[in-house]
Amino acid sequence: MKQTNGERSYRYLDLITALFVTVLIVSNIASSAKIVDWGISIFGVRLAFDAGTLLFPISYIFGDVLTEVYGFRRSRRVIWTGFAMLGLSALMFWIIRRLPGEATWEQYAGQRAYDAILGGMFTGGIVLASLIAYLAGEFSNSIVLARMKVLTRGRWLWTRTIGSTLVGEGVDTAVFILVATLTGVFPWSLFGTLALTNYLFKVGVEVVMTPLTYQVVNALKRAEHEDYYDIHTRFNPFALT
Repeated sequence: MKQTNGERSYRYLDLITALFVTVLIVSNIASSAKIVDWGISIFGVRLAFDAGTLLFPISYIFGDVLTEVYGFRRSRRVIWTGFAMLGLSALMFWIIRRLPGEATWEQYAGQRAYDAILGGMFTGGIVLASLIAYLAGEFSNSIVLARMKVLTRGRWLWTRTIGSTLVGEGVDTAVFILVATLTGVFPWSLFGTLALTNYLFKVGVEVVMTPLTYQVVNALKRAEHEDYYDIHTRFNPFALT
């Protein structure tokens, strides 16, 4: 463990940040590219979901690990890093769209295919929905986990990983589907299906992954010699310090 300008330096924080941002961006690309239908229904609601749902819950697991081990302040920095990279990704996909296509590519794929598959990455509605939902959900998840850790005095990790996910994923799913639907990305006919399926699947992944989360958290606490409690933390998502 080193210290730089009074700030503790960690061995694995940069790696976790990189993994978090990668999962975040790939899940957003997958969400734009495909909607998956499992062919079954629950209470008459079809279980169809955007493909990013397969990966996005993993970012919440990373969020749990970050807050549990390193605390809200460092988690906040990672959340804003992810936000900036999502915005940069959207800008780059928009710039690429504006570039002229090569003749052979236009024959076997073309601009229509690019817009149909990747349009969600640079189209205003889904980008707006993704960014707003991401911030609201991730900060809700991190704040709930940090407060529960103090209240439980660090016991019962599963209660705060699952509890924070119930809140964070609920906020994220509701905001994303609502904004995306209001801006015309998804039809209103899919609102209930997408909202229910996304939420159930994301929470289900968190529950199933709880044993692995325990192992990762405990290993990081030992390796980093850190187990942060946000006792006097100001839970302001926009604070710079």
